[in-house]
Amino acid sequence: MTADTKVNILMVDDQPGKLLSYEVILADLGENLIKATSASEALSVLLKNDIAVVLMDVSMPDVDGFALADEIRQHPRFQKTAIIFISGVHLTDSDKIQGYRSGAVDYISVPVVPEVLRAKISIFAELHRKTRMLERLNSDLERRVQERTLELSQREEQVRNRAELLELATDAIIMRDWGGSIIFWNAGAENLYGWRREEVLGQDLHWMLQTTFPVSFDEVEATLRDRKTWQGNLIQRTKDGREIIIACRKTLNLEGNAILEVARDITLQLQAEEALRESEKLAAMGRVAGIIAHEINNPLAAITNLFYLLRNHPSLNEDARHYAELAEQELQRVSHITRQTLSFYRESKQPVSVPVNELLDDVLGVQERALKSKHIAIEKKYSSSGVVHGFPAELRQIFLNLVANAIQAMPNGGFLRLHVREATDWRAPRRCMAISIVDTGLGIRPEDATQLFQPFFSTKSTKGTGLGLWISKGIVQKYNGRISCRSYRYQDKCVTCFQVLLPALETLNLITSASKEELKLEHESTPGAEGTDWQIDGASTSGAQTKVSAFAGSSHDGKRAAESARQAS
Repeated sequence: MTADTKVNILMVDDQPGKLLSYEVILADLGENLIKATSASEALSVLLKNDIAVVLMDVSMPDVDGFALADEIRQHPRFQKTAIIFISGVHLTDSDKIQGYRSGAVDYISVPVVPEVLRAKISIFAELHRKTRMLERLNSDLERRVQERTLELSQREEQVRNRAELLELATDAIIMRDWGGSIIFWNAGAENLYGWRREEVLGQDLHWMLQTTFPVSFDEVEATLRDRKTWQGNLIQRTKDGREIIIACRKTLNLEGNAILEVARDITLQLQAEEALRESEKLAAMGRVAGIIAHEINNPLAAITNLFYLLRNHPSLNEDARHYAELAEQELQRVSHITRQTLSFYRESKQPVSVPVNELLDDVLGVQERALKSKHIAIEKKYSSSGVVHGFPAELRQIFLNLVANAIQAMPNGGFLRLHVREATDWRAPRRCMAISIVDTGLGIRPEDATQLFQPFFSTKSTKGTGLGLWISKGIVQKYNGRISCRSYRYQDKCVTCFQVLLPALETLNLITSASKEELKLEHESTPGAEGTDWQIDGASTSGAQTKVSAFAGSSHDGKRAAESARQAS
């Protein structure tokens, strides 16, 4: 109902003439006028229509006005309907009291004054109209409240779902205020940085993480205020002191009073990209070295032949012949180096029989300058001809990594021992070639042992990529072999032994499944030895876990290395 809606006015009288006069008087109000000549007709109209005011005669033949008013008031719908009595006779005070008790709101005496009747009817009609409008507004308000309540409930459910998703996210999701205080810290942040939520709430985020920004912090904050977002790489520190590089995206919330930060650890990704670039550089250098070696090899062969002819020329005296022989020997060395360089560059397409002894000698030849400059003594013990089936370049890479690591571990000199022998791998079981590389260098710390064969882990600070042992382990597993490390400390000396077990003269077996049972470590004892000794096995075919175990003693190679350490001391 609106302010312009007409209301219904019911006029009840047994005399049609009076009803007609009332209709003429009230016509100017512009409302709907309904006439009824009896009580039953009046009740029927009430039940069918929304009546604002009932104007009725007190004296009617069948049912008087008081009785009709009582019946109207008994119905729940009409308990507040305005009833005005019109009486043609004088009413006593008791009659009026009875009328009011029956529900009357006013009395009008005959003769009726038109202006008074219209004014009274107009007031009650407008009151009814306002009441209905208020009821409608209340109904609309209740509906809106219900809709808003439902909307808030749905939003709360969405917030709960989003909070659960934030907890499930692997990225670190953090919210802080402009002062840097942490407001929200999800499970991904706990896993990345190491601090639990209750430890960090209210703490200064970037002070706690020791954040290093690519630009000034003020510039980052200014960008957030202007553009509402910022992204870039940051350097931060975890709870255990590790330095990590994260890709961070900062977003200002709608209210502008908090900043959402999403961080993802990209340290390994950047290391992998750097290792790939280094690998590409080395590959390019290898190709260039192979080309140069090939170009040098042709004139070198001619010069070697000329020196052979010159050495036997009758015009030379003994001194000249001696110098010619020395020059020929040096040329042979140069020729050997070019052949080695070409062998590194050229790779066979099919696995071939590879003599391990010759392979190790080639590796030592490549590292000859480093060995001499660091005054490292070499001891070789080839107890077997040592032939395995595989790709020479891959096998050479394994022992180049191991020998290079041993040299770098002895900056002040030491002993390097290479031992090749036939052995039985009781874990398979099968016959295999055991190649041991032992050095008396700095050793490997026990806390580094579990990560020794992991990618990007290096004990050489920033000098190493951390991929050498990991690649070597992968190649060894490709041959269905094993690589293990054992380090022994005696007083102030260290001995480290890397042992590679490769199947002897077997068809190359590429491992495509990591379903083999995890292998156990062997324990031996050495009488009279003191110090700490531990072993790690990086060649479990599952590749899932590197084990470390304490033991009292070492293998045959470990004993010889221990003896070397005693002699060195």
